[in-house]
Formats: sequence, structure tokens, C-alpha cells
Amino acid sequence: MNEKRRISLFFFVLVMIFFYLPIVMLVVLSFNSSKSFSWTGFSLKWYIELFQKSPDLWQAFGRSLIIGITSSLFSVAVATFGAIGIKWYNSRIKNYVKFLNYIPLILPDLIIGVSLLIFFNMQIGIYKGVELGMTTIFIAHTTFNIPFSLFIIMARLDEFDYSIVEAARDLGASEVQTLFKVILPTMMPGIISAFLMAMTLSLDDFVITSFVTGTNSNTLPVQIYSMIKFGVSPVINALSTILIIGTIVLSLSSRKLQKYMLS
Repeated sequence: MNEKRRISLFFFVLVMIFFYLPIVMLVVLSFNSSKSFSWTGFSLKWYIELFQKSPDLWQAFGRSLIIGITSSLFSVAVATFGAIGIKWYNSRIKNYVKFLNYIPLILPDLIIGVSLLIFFNMQIGIYKGVELGMTTIFIAHTTFNIPFSLFIIMARLDEFDYSIVEAARDLGASEVQTLFKVILPTMMPGIISAFLMAMTLSLDDFVITSFVTGTNSNTLPVQIYSMIKFGVSPVINALSTILIIGTIVLSLSSRKLQKYMLS
């Protein structure tokens, strides 16, 4: 038994090193005084350069935040009411809706990006296409975020105790009152999880965004990719370190919030 535990511990440590060693190296190199991959001394100059001499990165980060927040809010709102409709209302088309939402989950990002680019550039009748930019990125991110949000929220609804809805109706609550005062608050942990997932997917997306982005509308992944073509700058390591810390803080905060809402 002890031998099995040692083997399990060995593979666990091996997997953790495989996953997290590159991230640790990135954080360490963000404090390196030179651009080389060998340690030459501790320095904060790359963080200073990030905040003082990298306006393009911050503009791209701002665009990513705007697109991420707006597309996540919109996709979660659509997914929430869609999940309620699929779960509780009998309709002949609900199985088809569920099937259609599986398709974006299994399609390669390349195909989704190309199809959206073709759609935005189509000229049919009075429709003269859409100029590529922030609007097209928002539409694209909302499109691929909805299926992920829908299935996360539906998983929450599988644990939903429908008796509280019946109790609310017995006490005279209307459909609207039941929705906003009973159903949605109970679903809130799932809604928050769906929002965080959509936000992560939006901030992280490169392939689809690269097809639908326009002039002066690069998001952070596209901007970083264009910079990496000329070599990996330690400034990117510094920004990545800040994003890692922000992600950890956001994850811990969301977990505490969900525990508070469930208590």
C-alpha cells in the first residue's frame, strides 16, 4: 500500500512540474535583469518598461477587457434564459437547440473563425457586410461563449430543487417574481461560474479573434503574437505575471463568493 502511495505521489509531482514549471520560469524571468534566458540578476526594469513604455499592450489589454466583460455578460444572459427554457418548458425544438449548441464545442476554432469572417464579409441585397473591428470581435466571442455558458448553467439546474418554485407559486408569486426572486438567485453560483468561464475563453482566444479583428482593434493575445514574431520580450513576461496574479485573486474571490451564496 505504501509503495502504491509513493508511485502515485511520484506521478502527481511529475505532472505538477510539467504543468507549472513553465509558468514558474516565466515569473522568474520577468525579474531577470537581461533579455537572456539565463539569470543575470534581479531587476524590476521590465515592469517599469511595461507601465511606462508599452502603451500598445495596455490598449490591447483594455480592448480584451471590454470585449471579455460585454460578451460574457451577454452570452451568460442568453444562456441563462435558454437553460431555463430548455429545462422546464416542453417544446418540440428544445432537443434540436441542445444539439445545435454542441456543434460549436466540437468544431475547430479555425472553422469557426473562417465561417465568421465569410459571414461578416458577405454582401447580399441590402446587407453590405460588417467592417471588421470591435463589433465583429464582440459578436464572435459572444457566439462561441453561449454554448459553454449554457451547459454550465444547465448543470446547475440539474441540482435545482423545483419544490421551492412550487412553494413560491403557492404563496402567490407570479411567474416574473418567481424568476427574479427564487430561480435566478438559486442559479447564481452557476451563472457566476459561466461568466468566469466565458471571460477566460474571451481573454484567451487568439485563433477566432485573429480572423475577425480589424485595424487598431487587436486584443491582447493578437498583440502579443505580433510582438513575439520579433522575439520574446521580458515585458510580456512581466504582463503575464500580473495576469497570473490577477487570475489567482479572481478565482479565490469567486470561490468565497459562491460559498457565501450557497451558505
